[in-house]
Amino acid sequence: MSTSRTPGSFGVDLDGMWQAMDQLRSTFDRRDGARAPRGEVRAAILALLAERPMHGYQVIHEIDERSGGDWKPSAGSVYPTLQLLADEGLIVAEETDGRKVYSLTDSGRAAAGVDAADASDPWAPQRSTGDRRTALPRAGVELARATAQVGRTGTSAQVDEAVAVLDEARRRIYSILARD
Repeated sequence: MSTSRTPGSFGVDLDGMWQAMDQLRSTFDRRDGARAPRGEVRAAILALLAERPMHGYQVIHEIDERSGGDWKPSAGSVYPTLQLLADEGLIVAEETDGRKVYSLTDSGRAAAGVDAADASDPWAPQRSTGDRRTALPRAGVELARATAQVGRTGTSAQVDEAVAVLDEARRRIYSILARD
């Protein structure tokens, strides 16, 4: 994407705006605290494989989907957990179309049933804590996107109006912290 990062025709410092957006995006993309304990990854994998056999990427995708995007485990947490479950005899891997597809063994079905009794929805802890943890960053990123769009395509009057809205929003957000 080729975007000018010099002062814009509306007197807006596009370089500064893009730097601020990049910083905002990188802050929220880190998803601080979004890692789930290994036990939750394990429970999620067992719950998914109780429904149907899957390969590792499908497991990652399903967890992401079912958590509403609040929890996307890395391959570095899913694949070692799959290997551990295989070592424990709870799952087996079969080669299908060049991919390892994992399914539960009888012991795995029993373990999945026990885990299901303990927590019927392994994604609930991610959603309940994830809402508070991710709602503000998501809103910030969406605001940054809207701001960038106005900066790229808005008229001079629209840019001025957006700046005024952002200034007011910043003041109101700080006033939230100033309250007792």
